[in-house]
Amino acid sequence: MMLKTVALFALLFLSTLNPKKSLVVGCMSVGCGLEPPCHPRPKNVCVRAGEMVALQCPRSIDSNTEVRLIWSRATDQDRVLTNMTADEQQQRSMSVHRGSLVILSASVEHEGKYSCTVGYGRNGSSEFVVTVNSAASRRCEDKQNYSQTCFTQQSCKLNCPDVNVPVVHSPNITSNGIQWYKVGESLQKDNYFPTVEKQNSGLYTCVRSYQYQGQKYNMTFTVILDVQPKKAEKTAAIISPRDDDVIHVELGSTVVIDCTAVTYSEFDDVSWLIGEFTVDQDSNLPVFFNSTRKIEGDEIQTTASLVFRKISEDDLSKNYTCKLAAVYQSSDFVTIHLRNAHPQYLLLCLCTVCIVAALTAAVIVYVRFKIDIVLFLRDTLGCHAKISDDKRYDAFVMGYKSHADSGLSAEDRRWLENVLEEKFGYRLCLVERDIQPGEALANAVLDCIEESRAVVLIPSSSDPGLGSGLLTAIHEALVERQTRLIFIESEMGEGSAAGSLAEALQLLSETGKCVTWRGRGATASSSFWKHLRFYLLPSQRPRKGRFLSQTSYNQGLI
Repeated sequence: MMLKTVALFALLFLSTLNPKKSLVVGCMSVGCGLEPPCHPRPKNVCVRAGEMVALQCPRSIDSNTEVRLIWSRATDQDRVLTNMTADEQQQRSMSVHRGSLVILSASVEHEGKYSCTVGYGRNGSSEFVVTVNSAASRRCEDKQNYSQTCFTQQSCKLNCPDVNVPVVHSPNITSNGIQWYKVGESLQKDNYFPTVEKQNSGLYTCVRSYQYQGQKYNMTFTVILDVQPKKAEKTAAIISPRDDDVIHVELGSTVVIDCTAVTYSEFDDVSWLIGEFTVDQDSNLPVFFNSTRKIEGDEIQTTASLVFRKISEDDLSKNYTCKLAAVYQSSDFVTIHLRNAHPQYLLLCLCTVCIVAALTAAVIVYVRFKIDIVLFLRDTLGCHAKISDDKRYDAFVMGYKSHADSGLSAEDRRWLENVLEEKFGYRLCLVERDIQPGEALANAVLDCIEESRAVVLIPSSSDPGLGSGLLTAIHEALVERQTRLIFIESEMGEGSAAGSLAEALQLLSETGKCVTWRGRGATASSSFWKHLRFYLLPSQRPRKGRFLSQTSYNQGLI
């Protein structure tokens, strides 16, 4: 302290030897000559001729005080511009309002030094030197150029400089937006490039347009876009969990949720937030987090584990955010949500019930409409298995004596055979047509069964001459060859079939599929024809797709 005092007196003594010279300490003068304090250097402002420029006084005052900001110009013998009337401001193409002085349309007459001062004193003033850049002089053209660098294969947005522009709420001054042009092109351009390329480099001009008392004024800036090759930069990122992930937890359980990030700087940090508050690392708290790091080459894998000692209802109502605070890039955030695990079980049970119900309904529908579905697939879509068993006939049709006196007449039988062959395309083996005269009936019948894929037994009102021995042999042949049997019985004989049929016929009826004959009036979509065609294998030759004749149509086949 003593040394500092002695040094100060020595300096004062030296200053008295030459009173016209002062000792400058910092920005204040010490000496007998009371010179004004030093001021900051004036701010150089360059503006294109005919365009707008705004000078903003960096000093601010309270609007409620009587002290005001005073604008003046040195070339006007320090005239106070703040006192100009509205007509004088319009004549000088200026607008002065508190800390803002706007030159609406700059000309050479506006060049010079301007200053803003708090009150009428010299202390606390700020100075501006305005230079007007005309087409002839181009004195400060380089100061109106601004550079911007973008990288190929990345998005790029040109930024229009906001240097010396009017403040947002300047009285009577309204912004009309910004227009972009590329130097050498007349069409207006967009300042956003979704994927910038090298050919997008060049000079761009942005024009800020303003409206003042019905007149339009502009401010023009030049942006030099330099497109460089894309840098192979490594970006730190959170790799798990994903944003908006839902973690199912059980109430009362202990839960640990890991947030893992890959970083490239030891100063990057991973932490957890609950809402807007940072989670503490104090392990004594109900909810805390701890962090671990694993270094692999230039990568640092950081894991922040959020620990819940005991999940409560209150925990389920909050959002949890993992934050990656990186040094060389913007922060990355991932938010997760907690949900009670029990509703998931309920949803699973509900889905199971719905699936079972849907399957049950499907089975019921299939069982109820199985015949219609199979015939639709056969007739419309052609969906049926191709059979390659070298059989000559689709079915062997033969009659048996009906004891109920309700069998088919010879005419009914021929009609049925014709429908099967002509309309539905079946290739039939008929006793009357395909068995040679004089051939043993038993051998011929067994040969027909051998060469047919199915056997159709038709009740006949007349006796076809089939003995019980032949019927037994037919049964054995059908069982041995596993040939389909369709047993047609008359409608009137249904109730007395078991008592009226011989034992051999009874055995055959129990072996095969029974179809009830309801008369020749049955249509092609009737139950009789649906069942008969369903039990028969699909025909192996194309259907003719037409009715037998007009007679068959009149007889009710359709």
